[in-house]
Formats: sequence, structure tokens, C-alpha cells
Amino acid sequence: MKILLFPFLFSLLILACNDTVIKKPASNDSIAADSKDTIQKFEMKQYWMVFLKKGPNRTQDSISAAKIQDAHIRNIDRLAALGKIVLAGPMGYDQDLRGIFVIDAKDSTEAASYIKTDSAIMTGRLRFELHPWWTAKGKVEFK
Repeated sequence: MKILLFPFLFSLLILACNDTVIKKPASNDSIAADSKDTIQKFEMKQYWMVFLKKGPNRTQDSISAAKIQDAHIRNIDRLAALGKIVLAGPMGYDQDLRGIFVIDAKDSTEAASYIKTDSAIMTGRLRFELHPWWTAKGKVEFK
């Protein structure tokens, strides 16, 4: 399972780099990245990578599970409209890891507060892991 996640994260990193070399940020200061003919500057931004995993309470009947899922999607839409969720999606298989969010928040406490508004988290259908994740600000765009 972890092996499948690494190609996804590596692909995101490649998209963020745009043929530049990223150095680990010491702070939020601008960081220079060398390319062939020019020095490109970009600012690193911290987001929060959320791994949604199967929770301890998955015994709901199909009608209840569908209602939880509907509320889960509405909450994602709400947080996306607020600019808090910048990426969300399910995994393409039925294993412990069920989906991923990337959240824009000042710290892990704020990020967790958004995740805890999710019906699937509140009912125990899903649980979450929260990890800091850095990328070049403005370099990743989804259409």
C-alpha cells in the first residue's frame, strides 16, 4: 500500500518542480532554484496532507452509509469553497487507505478542526492521519 502512495506523491512533487530543484525550506522565505539559464525564485508553502483511512465503525446499513457519504461530499465541497481543501479524492482500490485531502491551514490544530467537521470522521466510518506537506507556492494547479 505504501509503495502505491509514493508514485502519487512523487508525481505531485514533479508537477510542483517544473524542472527546478527544490531545497528543503528553512522558513517561508523565498528560495532560489537553479535552472539551465536563469535563477528562478519561488516561495515554499506548507499544506497539510490528510490520509483518510477506514475507521473503527463501519457497521452502518447501506442507507446510513449513503447518507454519511453524501454529507462527507457536501463537507468537502463546503471546505473547498472556503479555500481550505485544495485537493480531495478517493483511492482507486478498496484497502485501508480510502482517500486524500490537501488542506490549507496555518497549523495542524486548524487543519484537524476542518477534518473533524466531516460526517465520516464524526461517525467513525473514517479516521485520519495528518502530515505537514510543502510545495512551491503557485506551482500546482488543477483544472
